[in-house]
Amino acid sequence: MLQNERAVFPLLFAMRLLFAIIFLSFFALIPAQQREYWLTDVAGGQKTRVKDSLAAVKFLDSLAQNHYFFTELKAVKEDSLRTEIFYDKGEAFNKGFVQLADSVVQELKTEKEFFTKNLDSTKKDLNQKYIDRGYSFSRVKTRYTGMKEGLPKVELSVHKNRRRTIDGFVVKGYEKVPRRFTRNLEKEFKNRQYDDKNLIAINQSLQNHPFVTLERPPQTLFTRDSTQVFLFLQKRKVNSFDGMVGFGNDKTDKFTFNGTLNLQFRNIFNNFENVSLYWQRNPDKGQTFDLKADIPYLFQSNVGTSVNMNIFRQDSTFANVKMIPALYYNVSTRQKIGLRGTFETSSVLDSLYTQGVDYSRKGAGLWYHYTAPTDVELFLHRTHIRAEADLLSTDYTATKIRARQTRFFIFGEHNLNLRGNHYLNLKGETALLNSENELTTNELLRFGGWNSMRGFNEESLYADFYFYGNAEYRYLVNEQAFFDLFLQYGQLNNKTAQLKPQLFSFGIGFNFFLPIGLMSFQISNGNQFGNEIRFGDTKIHWGILTRF
Repeated sequence: MLQNERAVFPLLFAMRLLFAIIFLSFFALIPAQQREYWLTDVAGGQKTRVKDSLAAVKFLDSLAQNHYFFTELKAVKEDSLRTEIFYDKGEAFNKGFVQLADSVVQELKTEKEFFTKNLDSTKKDLNQKYIDRGYSFSRVKTRYTGMKEGLPKVELSVHKNRRRTIDGFVVKGYEKVPRRFTRNLEKEFKNRQYDDKNLIAINQSLQNHPFVTLERPPQTLFTRDSTQVFLFLQKRKVNSFDGMVGFGNDKTDKFTFNGTLNLQFRNIFNNFENVSLYWQRNPDKGQTFDLKADIPYLFQSNVGTSVNMNIFRQDSTFANVKMIPALYYNVSTRQKIGLRGTFETSSVLDSLYTQGVDYSRKGAGLWYHYTAPTDVELFLHRTHIRAEADLLSTDYTATKIRARQTRFFIFGEHNLNLRGNHYLNLKGETALLNSENELTTNELLRFGGWNSMRGFNEESLYADFYFYGNAEYRYLVNEQAFFDLFLQYGQLNNKTAQLKPQLFSFGIGFNFFLPIGLMSFQISNGNQFGNEIRFGDTKIHWGILTRF
């Protein structure tokens, strides 16, 4: 008997709802501002005020959309200024038998009929699938069709509205960014469908940008014909002073100190440009001076240029001067690929120095840089890759001999999160200088020190070929400090001196933020395999990186 009564309820509800629509539509002809409309739930006593009769009808319809399929209209009372509607919404059903509209089945390639224990979850999942397809304002409609086994049967359809795509970007806050910056974003994301996946991708591409930072997540302005993404940017403090002081013994076991200064001025003119000045002194009385200027967007294009001048002087024996102009293309904010020239001269300063000769060198080459930003502010980057290849021609002044040479360089570094606060820094570097003739000491490759083999003095290792690998365990104490423990292995080949030693280096360090910047302290030691470790070869490095 109860089953038969429930079967009649939907028909009664439909007839009463139709009567209510006709009845309320009549009162809609009366000016709305002079009449109050109230809906009262007779079971719970809850009262809801709406602005007019159409809003009242929408309210009653929304109950059915929220699984009150047996809502019953009890009475309507009205006077000259007030209309009061009494209803009983009955039992809510959040499970039942679902039948999808044919259009939904065709678009999503899914089954048409199924049973669900949670209608709310089913509708939410259905709506999200359409949002992921770019229909940001899609709406799932529910229509009651009857009862089956004591549970309602409902048909779900989707009102999609207009499919949304990203039509452009509007920069707010730091609005002096290069025009090319905005164009590159549009090139990457314009006309993509508007969904959470692409919004997250936009946020991630800017979250760790080297020159700008997001004050808040991207916001969206929807109009009838367009979808604009608003970016609230702030200029990042990227000028930096990087200083390091090291202590150790030189080749004669005399205690000396070495130092490094690296001053960078970046984005001063709001064009993402970079001017850097680098100076280094090693314990063996060698000094390096390096000046570099980089402009990434020439004439608002993705073509950039850089000029690098490098001077190295080894005490009073020889001096090398190198000029490297380059032209490159910004593949993305993380990748660059370019062409470069090399113009280098070397002069022997001491006539008694027989291991070097005067020469001049020129050539051309290709290079590639890739940098992925890090989520950990204490680390400089998550991934960094450099690859370079040059074809060179060297003229030797004294003998008037010309030799063809090739030079290769590859560097890679990656910070891997092992678990929680535990990280592993992996780094490797290799370089080769190949020549038709025998190389002299003043034209060999140099490495060693703070940024390579840390257990050795700065640029104290000479080779025509070398490689080394670094494994460094890092424990992140908090967002302000981390400990590290590292081990390095390397090998060099020096045909001139007929050396081919295998090298190792190890040490510990501590890095932490102070009000003046990032402080680094490291103790390291290194030697070649077969030699005993000596306490006197211990190197101590102390450095500070300040951004302003």
